[in-house]
Amino acid sequence: MVRAIKGTLVECDPSIKSIIISIDSEDNEYIIEDLDESHLVIKDNMVARLKTELDKRLKENVPDVEDDSDSDRDVK
Repeated sequence: MVRAIKGTLVECDPSIKSIIISIDSEDNEYIIEDLDESHLVIKDNMVARLKTELDKRLKENVPDVEDDSDSDRDVK
């Protein structure tokens, strides 16, 4: 018997897509279909949870940049 799963089309950069695939590889609970280098179909009821997990991973991997509004003036 065929079962339909409601999904959401997600478009993102390949670098973000690789992080999403990494997150999904742990439990296979997010991705329904990997379409191409910048599109995924994500389970509709898991989108908010995936966003939270992705934000957490990005905060771990991307260093914080101090807000230095005068930095342009230092360059000569």
